[in-house]
Amino acid sequence: MDFGLKGKGRESYLGLVSTFPLATIRSDAHLAEAQKVMDRLLAKGKLDEGAEMYLDALSELVAAYEDLHHAIEPASDADMLRHLMEAKGVTQAQLSRDTKLPKSSISEVLAGKKPFSRQMIRKLADYFGVDVSILAAGI
Repeated sequence: MDFGLKGKGRESYLGLVSTFPLATIRSDAHLAEAQKVMDRLLAKGKLDEGAEMYLDALSELVAAYEDLHHAIEPASDADMLRHLMEAKGVTQAQLSRDTKLPKSSISEVLAGKKPFSRQMIRKLADYFGVDVSILAAGI
């Protein structure tokens, strides 16, 4: 398989690399500059093959740096449930009725007093249409 670029795609890729080389990000200042480059590319909308390839590579470099230096803690069960309920526009009472989960259990999770049980995870994943792994991060 040929991964080489030809014509305008090659020119745009090489132009981007010469302006902002693809290299391991080593500082927050470097990260900020990389994010500006990505923002400018994303603001253009449709990109040619070379610009797409460059943006993909730069995105990977940014993600690797952020994962190492700015890791985001997983959301708590309470935060996750609150977000899902808000996104779907349901109350605790409606969630309890629809899932047959005790209202007290839902309240305890939302108050941060107890984590999701395996039974809750299955029912909530089905109800909200999300993968169980999203809700099982705390287990």
